[in-house]
Amino acid sequence: MQGLADGYFIIPYTLGHYLATTPTPTINTDHESFAEAEASAQARTLKLLNIKGDKTMLDFHRELGHLIWKGVGISRHQAGLQQTIEAVRSLRQEFWQNLRVPGEANTLNKNLEFAGRLADFMELGEVMARDALAREESCGCHFREEFQTADGEANRRDEQFSTAAAWKYQGDEQPPELASEKLTFKKVKLTQRSYQ
Repeated sequence: MQGLADGYFIIPYTLGHYLATTPTPTINTDHESFAEAEASAQARTLKLLNIKGDKTMLDFHRELGHLIWKGVGISRHQAGLQQTIEAVRSLRQEFWQNLRVPGEANTLNKNLEFAGRLADFMELGEVMARDALAREESCGCHFREEFQTADGEANRRDEQFSTAAAWKYQGDEQPPELASEKLTFKKVKLTQRSYQ
C-alpha cells in the first residue's frame, strides 16, 4: 500500500520531468510493426463491439474483482487459488461470448476503452492467481495458509523463492509459462519478519 500511495504522489512529478527533459527519436508510422499493431487493435475493437451479449463491463468487472479479492487476497490457500484460476478462465470465456459494449468504434467510446482494459484484467487476474499458487511460501503480507510457522507467522522459503519471476504469454487459450532467475544477495541477509 505504501508503494501505491507514494507512487500516486511521486510519479506525476518524476515521470513528467523525465519525459520533458529526455530527447526521443523521431517516430513515424512507416514501420511494418505499426501496421501490425494497428490491424491488431482494430480487430480487437471490432471483436469487442460485435459480441452483442447481455452483460455489461461493470457486471464482469465486479465479478472479477470479487474473485480476485476472495481467492488471491492477503490470505490465500492452494485449493482457493486453483478454484480462482478456473473461475477466472470461465469468466473470461463468458466475457468474450456475452459482453455488451454500447457505442461505436469511430467515436470516443469510454465503454469500449473500459472493455479493452477489462479484457486485459481478465488475463492479469489469472496470472496473479497462478503466481500466488506457484509461490509456495508466505512472504511479507502475502500469506499462504499452508506455509506458516507454529505460532502463525509467515514461513518464508528463501532457498526456493529468492528469484525474479515473470510469466510468458503462450496464446489466448494456453496457460502462461513461468520463467524465473535465482537472486544472489551479497550484502543483505534474508531474515524472517515477525508481525506479532
